[in-house]
Amino acid sequence: MSAQGWQSVVLAVVLAAAGLGAWALRLRAPLEVSAASLDAIPFELAGWRGHDIPLEDTVERMLRADHNVQRTYLDPAGGLVWLYVGYYGTERGGRSEHSPFVCYPAAGWDVVAGSERTVEVPGGGRVTEIRVVRSGEERLVHFWYRSHRAPHLVGEVEHEWDRFVGRIWHGRADGAFVRISAPLDGTSEDSVRARLFRFGSALDTELAEHWPKERPRARRLAGRSAGLAG
Repeated sequence: MSAQGWQSVVLAVVLAAAGLGAWALRLRAPLEVSAASLDAIPFELAGWRGHDIPLEDTVERMLRADHNVQRTYLDPAGGLVWLYVGYYGTERGGRSEHSPFVCYPAAGWDVVAGSERTVEVPGGGRVTEIRVVRSGEERLVHFWYRSHRAPHLVGEVEHEWDRFVGRIWHGRADGAFVRISAPLDGTSEDSVRARLFRFGSALDTELAEHWPKERPRARRLAGRSAGLAG
């Protein structure tokens, strides 16, 4: 068979597999999400002590997440970290509709030009790092995406692929946007980055333990019930 013939065969197989996958997904019952488990992430976390910061109603409506967690944490030395987790179930597409490059400017912060980079996390994983500034206040920010399959996802392609594989193999494509930040208030950037790494490592463990559950929603047997009623 010619090379062109083999390409046609491969393309046909891929299209058939995609069609079967889409058909299988349509047969699955819709998923019902229970994300309240995220609220059980400890307020005392590896020596850090935290408290909730309620989201404003307008911000919560804009984010359109299935569940939000926003807190501040303080370590014994007085080091501060802000935490935000926005969880999106499979039916919501598993991803945030907003990014820090939109949300920070909308809140009056400027993203420092040239500060965006991908950083390797000690112990495994990657995050996106940026610096933001507003009225002389500067923060170092780490953010990433997480799914039930992968603890650290960076970039659109990586995230989209994880969602595709999750839908096909596990029937779910839920995910969360995770952001942690700390003030650069005269402390060296390396020291603040190390603080974010320490907190992020402890957070990863708790997110894995308290990851939301998604279960098939019971289907109504309306047609059968109507038949029996007659």
